[in-house]
Amino acid sequence: ILKKTAKLLLLSVTAVGKDLEEKKGPFENTVLDVPEGTPVPYPLYQLQVTNPRVNGFRLDGEGKEDISVAKDGWLFLEKPLDWSQDDHYVIVEALENDEVVEGPVYVTINVLDINNNAPSFNQSSYIAMVQENSRAGLPFTRVFASDLDDPQTPNAQLKYSLVSQIPNKKNVLLFQINPKTGEISTSDEGQQMLKAREGIQYGREEDQSTEMLKMKFDEFCPVQNIPYEENPFFTCVERAEMRRRNVDPLEDPDFTLLVRVQDLGGDSPTALSGNARVHIVVKQNLWNNPGPITIKENQKEQYPLVIAKVQSNDPDAVYTLVQKEKELKFPFQIKGNGEIVLTEELDREEKDMYILVVFAKDNHDRDVDPPMEIHILVEDVNDNAPECEQEESVFEVQEDEIVGDLMVSDADEEGTLNSQLTYTIVSQSPVTTPGTFLIDDTGKIQSLRMLQRKEHQAYDLIIRVSDSEFSTECKVVINVIDVNNETPQFEKNNYGSVTLAEDSPVGHTLVTIKATDADDPDSGSSLIEFHISGDEDEVFTVETDGKGVGHLVVAKPLDFEASQTYKLQIDARNPEPLMKGLEYGEESTAFVFVDVTDVDEVPEFSLDVLDVTVPENATKGSVLLTVEAKDPEGQEIRFKLDGDSKGWLEMDANTGQIRTKDKLDRETLETFEVTVTAFEKDHPEKSSERVVHVRLLDVNDNVPKLIENQDFICMNNPKPVTIKAQDADSEPFSQPFTFTFAHGKKSPNWDLRKVDGTTAELVLKKKPTEDKTFSVLINIKDNAGIGVTQSFEVKVCECTELGYCFVAPEQQAFKFGMGATIGILAGLIGFCILVFIVVIKRSKKGKKKNVTEEEERNAMM
Repeated sequence: ILKKTAKLLLLSVTAVGKDLEEKKGPFENTVLDVPEGTPVPYPLYQLQVTNPRVNGFRLDGEGKEDISVAKDGWLFLEKPLDWSQDDHYVIVEALENDEVVEGPVYVTINVLDINNNAPSFNQSSYIAMVQENSRAGLPFTRVFASDLDDPQTPNAQLKYSLVSQIPNKKNVLLFQINPKTGEISTSDEGQQMLKAREGIQYGREEDQSTEMLKMKFDEFCPVQNIPYEENPFFTCVERAEMRRRNVDPLEDPDFTLLVRVQDLGGDSPTALSGNARVHIVVKQNLWNNPGPITIKENQKEQYPLVIAKVQSNDPDAVYTLVQKEKELKFPFQIKGNGEIVLTEELDREEKDMYILVVFAKDNHDRDVDPPMEIHILVEDVNDNAPECEQEESVFEVQEDEIVGDLMVSDADEEGTLNSQLTYTIVSQSPVTTPGTFLIDDTGKIQSLRMLQRKEHQAYDLIIRVSDSEFSTECKVVINVIDVNNETPQFEKNNYGSVTLAEDSPVGHTLVTIKATDADDPDSGSSLIEFHISGDEDEVFTVETDGKGVGHLVVAKPLDFEASQTYKLQIDARNPEPLMKGLEYGEESTAFVFVDVTDVDEVPEFSLDVLDVTVPENATKGSVLLTVEAKDPEGQEIRFKLDGDSKGWLEMDANTGQIRTKDKLDRETLETFEVTVTAFEKDHPEKSSERVVHVRLLDVNDNVPKLIENQDFICMNNPKPVTIKAQDADSEPFSQPFTFTFAHGKKSPNWDLRKVDGTTAELVLKKKPTEDKTFSVLINIKDNAGIGVTQSFEVKVCECTELGYCFVAPEQQAFKFGMGATIGILAGLIGFCILVFIVVIKRSKKGKKKNVTEEEERNAMM
């Protein structure tokens, strides 16, 4: 009997308000949805029977106490239903004078939940503690509510919300609640604004007794001649401290939150709700970061030096200190009372910042406060002198040019007075009056007058560089180079016309050009470079050593069909700029005219690499590739194919199509190459070749085959027989193989076990009573499921001591496979050789003995 447990929600009561005609149906299994709390008696459904003999009905089942049936088949609800109870069902039988004539049928009643239970908290008041400065969003307590309605429906879908916060003087909520879980945490504002009641701070080794309180009081207030019990200031502090220690969150909370829970997800105006209060006390957070801490470098102090102190919220916490960067030098320690000390002087130029990580743990090495990172900043002091980056700085300068920047560094902190530098020219050689050079506060050196190389070719300067405390001197050499006041001049401006064949090789020299420059030799002003214009494709270039001689050469292959003539303009230029007011003129330019003559060139292929991949089962006449080529001069071309050793391919001489003319076979040859030649029809000697690489793709055109198709098993030592197969195809059409008996069923005499992808073992399960040869049919399939049934002959026999079948003289010998036959023959031949060697040795030994006896007889005579 079916018993449903599903509870269905209907937003409107489906059974109520229906016309009675809609509540009728045939006499068969029926499911009815009935909302809980439906008033009784209530007509549910009429089971209609067509049998005229029926004059009554009978109910059975677990719902028969709540449901009744009338003689006309109407089912009536007699008791209100509750969704939380199991669904009801009744068994209805149609009767004729108490005899069953139809049925039974099952009527299942799903009781639908309605929202008639308000959610409620598991307690009306909660108490919680939170530390000041707690991270926003980190829960510190939780409220919990439940709803007696169906949890699978929105009637029990709860939403938590914060109604009010007391006090809330600034109209800022310091707390927030998770609407789904009821977890309460501080808000972003609460993280910043929550403050605990002020109190006395105690260290790890300090108890919270009255005597300790008196000592703490004396630290803040000078000693007075008033007993503590009569001192109003002390008694006020004592009462406040006792109140802070023994605060009752219910009686004296810092904050009270009114929280609400609503069903229907809180999204409906008809949602039911419940309320609770949360009383919160804010605890002091002693775990405060003292950083960043600034310490001067090279500080002369008594070490170890206390630089900071931390205080855990757990008075029994054990402190440890580590360095985040994990470097070798770590001049910091922490004491048991939380004092952080520096153990030696710091050097900012060595390291300008340290990151300390402080842990507070209990005696079981568990964190009692989150790890704290403290930044230690090392403050710079002026302890480094400026340094010249080069032992001697060398500059080259023309007239009116800025000489350059003197490169100086200072290891002190950049952007401070400690690294602010000033520059002074101490001496100049040769001496001029007034001085020739000036240096500004950035280290930029300038000339104060026009420099003339004919006056002085070089100047030596000593420049003092100073910071606020230190100074150093740098050497500077300024070489005066010649002013580029002369332009290069060609020996002639027109080098005429040059005729070149189209097939002239790259590097071929067309003409040699020459130019001279009257500037100072071996200077940038006299160095000559050649620049070509009128050659957008950069077919030509000028090779030169810079001394005025240039060779105009072919840089790229010529193409008559692309360009037949060139007008090359060659400009001679200096790498150094010309002096002001001077420009390059006609004397610095030359022209060369180039005429390219046509050459009958060989045909050109459209592709340099020709690769073809084709399935081995391609049909005869299939086009593998169409080779494309053209003749630069437009001559008609033809094609031919060479190197096809298997005769599988043919080529159309006119179109260049390569087709199959015979069946391909990857197992015979997987890859091969053929040569395609394109040649001019009227001049066959004008030809070019390309190699076509052909690769055949495997298809599953081979089945696995047994390597050996017979073997034997000794009855006195029945070892498994190894069956091995091979497939000429490649993956995925070859191994791994599957081995099965041909009939697909288990054999009473044999067992077949797979060893690896190509091998199986045939195991004899039941010994025959006499020697017998079996033909075992084995189906071997490749990885693609293709295979055939093959016969494997196994002779089960009595074996000799050497492990071979014993064959009586009158019996026909068993025919072994090639491998077994070769093995037996090799054994017999080896045995014969061994016997022959033994006989020879014995024969020689007998002859030697006879000779010795003959010699002894002769000696006696």
